[in-house]
Amino acid sequence: MQLRPEQLAEHLKKGLKPLYVLHGDEPLLVQEAGDAIRAAARDAGHTERQTHTVAGAHFDWSAVLASAGSMSLFADKQIVEIRVPSGKPGKEGSEALQRYCDQLCDDVLTLVVLPRLDRAQQGSAWFTALDGAGVSVKIDAVERNALPAWIARRLAAQGQRVAEGEAGQQALAFFADRVEGNLLAAHQEITKLGLLYPAGELSLEQIEAAVVDVARFNVFKLSEAVLAGQTARVMRMLDGLRAEGEAAVLVQWTLTEDVLGLHRVHAAMAGGKPLPMALREQRVWGVREKLFERLVPRLDAHTLARLVSAAAICDGVVKGIKHPQWPDDPWAALQRLALMVSRLATPQQAARVGRI
Repeated sequence: MQLRPEQLAEHLKKGLKPLYVLHGDEPLLVQEAGDAIRAAARDAGHTERQTHTVAGAHFDWSAVLASAGSMSLFADKQIVEIRVPSGKPGKEGSEALQRYCDQLCDDVLTLVVLPRLDRAQQGSAWFTALDGAGVSVKIDAVERNALPAWIARRLAAQGQRVAEGEAGQQALAFFADRVEGNLLAAHQEITKLGLLYPAGELSLEQIEAAVVDVARFNVFKLSEAVLAGQTARVMRMLDGLRAEGEAAVLVQWTLTEDVLGLHRVHAAMAGGKPLPMALREQRVWGVREKLFERLVPRLDAHTLARLVSAAAICDGVVKGIKHPQWPDDPWAALQRLALMVSRLATPQQAARVGRI
């Protein structure tokens, strides 16, 4: 049985299942979901807790299997937590988890905590067994476009809100820019606002004064921002990655992969293949698939050839090979390449690409 995170609280009010699986890569939300399940379990009389963390190829699964049907010496009911930080239990672990699901009893509530799982892992025999034996909750990260609404809900939960209309949207956008990619810090900043100011409306000035810049970025989110044409965000992310000490060569590799991906998909379409097939062949999935679907039809072979050439020049600059028409600083070159791609995603600015 699968639930969305927002459905979990209502589900727990109706009674507990013997097994819950949390999988996702957002530590704050995984922690909060786990805390909600543990609290409901304690209210139902599960007063003792065991934790097993699967680490290494030689983990002893016998202790985990013994937990499934064991009765505590000190309590009638218990909570058994199984944490698999790698998301890969291995062959022995796969078999053990499937046997574990066959041994569940009402006196033991099991909580399995996993990282984000790919499509193959979610289709595996061990995960299918876990999902069939209880409830699984997929916990996705809060994307940048959903972050202002998430912040507004969290503020409302502590009795605070921003102004109506454009002023409030500006305040939430400012807040989101300061905490993007760092949800745990966002939670802390929201809590801080609850301590600093009374319930009611918060002004932009109060938020600017209180919220520190704790944003964290990664190259994959940069790729999405570039393909989405979010130019201002791209510049902010590049500055953040540089300040965090990210390797310029990794940023260059990511941007080049996007340029080459666009070129290959466009060439496949020119050869008669439909766009969905071309995307599958180039292994373009998820968010990038939607961005490619929007961007590729706008491109022509000449523009893509210029981008491929620019990516090659930028690669050389990053590796210390100067070019007379490009800046010597690697990050300035990366900024130029990122702008060339991101402006293509904005129709009214696409004509300017050739002048960059």
